[in-house]
Amino acid sequence: MARDTTDQTPISAVSELTEYLDAGSKPKERFRIGTEHEKFAFFRADNSPVPYHGEASISALLSGMREKLGWEEIVDAGHVIGLAEPHGMGAISIEPGGQFELSGAPLETLHQTCKESNQHLATVRDVAEPMGIRFLGIGGSPKWTLAETPRMPKSRYDIMTRYMPKVGTKGLDMMYRTCTIQVNLDFSSEADMRRKMRVSMKLQSLATALFASSPFTEGKPNGELSWRGDIWRDTDNQRSGLLDFTFGDDFRFEHYVEWALDIPMYFVVRDSRYHDCTHVTFRQFMNGALKGEIADWEPTMGDWTNHLSTLFPDVRLKRFLEMRGADGGPWRRICALPAFWVGLLYDDAALDAADELTKDWGFAEVETLRNAVPTQGLNARFHGRSLHEIAREVVGISRAGLKSRALLNGEGQDESVFLAPLEEVLAKKATLADDLLMLYNGRWNQSVEPVFEEYQY
Repeated sequence: MARDTTDQTPISAVSELTEYLDAGSKPKERFRIGTEHEKFAFFRADNSPVPYHGEASISALLSGMREKLGWEEIVDAGHVIGLAEPHGMGAISIEPGGQFELSGAPLETLHQTCKESNQHLATVRDVAEPMGIRFLGIGGSPKWTLAETPRMPKSRYDIMTRYMPKVGTKGLDMMYRTCTIQVNLDFSSEADMRRKMRVSMKLQSLATALFASSPFTEGKPNGELSWRGDIWRDTDNQRSGLLDFTFGDDFRFEHYVEWALDIPMYFVVRDSRYHDCTHVTFRQFMNGALKGEIADWEPTMGDWTNHLSTLFPDVRLKRFLEMRGADGGPWRRICALPAFWVGLLYDDAALDAADELTKDWGFAEVETLRNAVPTQGLNARFHGRSLHEIAREVVGISRAGLKSRALLNGEGQDESVFLAPLEEVLAKKATLADDLLMLYNGRWNQSVEPVFEEYQY
């Protein structure tokens, strides 16, 4: 999320929170694809992290991107912490450890999405090159300790940094040392949302396995294929992970609202100042808990929107659905992740097939799979089969869905071309994490330094 919301519309009833989510429903012809991807900035000279301040820095990158793109600055306490396209067609933001993120525009086709990512990476490289900065596209910081990782001057991150150690053991690693690729997708109705949420929640661990790319921490193998996936197992489990109530046939917007109401808040924004609200839930906030603590203590729709953005389930519900399970990766995977989910969720026959495949998957067994995947990847077992075998079936459903969409590029190719990286994984029976470990134990002579050269943007 690039900019915290300041919508002043007052909230008078819980039903308005449900109506807010329902207002995201739209006809299928207005469905769009919004892709987000993060990457680690580093100095080519010594593979060290890039600080916020200085002539060669994250702030200088943002300044250079503003000059190139003409986008508006997002400022927090006097610091530029992001850029926004003036017409709402994308944003650039910085994650807590300086991870550089593009939140893409809502686009109609995967061809447009892939072109957008390519253009962004070319532009940011033009700006970064004179500073000796490049970017690394994998899911976990392979070298730097938490102490070596810079901290960005963003108020919500200060609040989260203080809070995370109180609610889990790995929250700071999540904030400062991971990168992801996500896609945001639409729904047409509550019933459509329910099916897409149910299918994508069940299949999120499969996406984690397919996109696993975080096998190194502090210069050596960490014992995981997706260290990032393991981190999410103990970040803040009250607001993270699988949601059992989304598995049911009666799941509704109001169930998500009721869950969200009882999660502690991070902050409210008043007069551009962030107030730490980690001691109250949103329900308590609505019942007057901040009266006397802040001047404008009554909740607004902006507060609700911000609160929704601080919840971290594997699939996050806003006025769209966010697929959150994948590690970051090289450019082709920035295209492959949205392709995987669009193929499954935006074609009716594919969604039917995915729903049928997963209909008997219960919450407890899916959670067991989620716990196994960070270490075992596609070798994990589920329902008597390897996850690799199931992945072949699911990617096949996605491919059929993309072909059915029949949206062609200038060369006459449909969107299924973007699944090629996943089909390579399945053919080799090796994820990117497996490839990285093979290189580490072979040509790289048990050093992670070559990853910065070979997997840079």
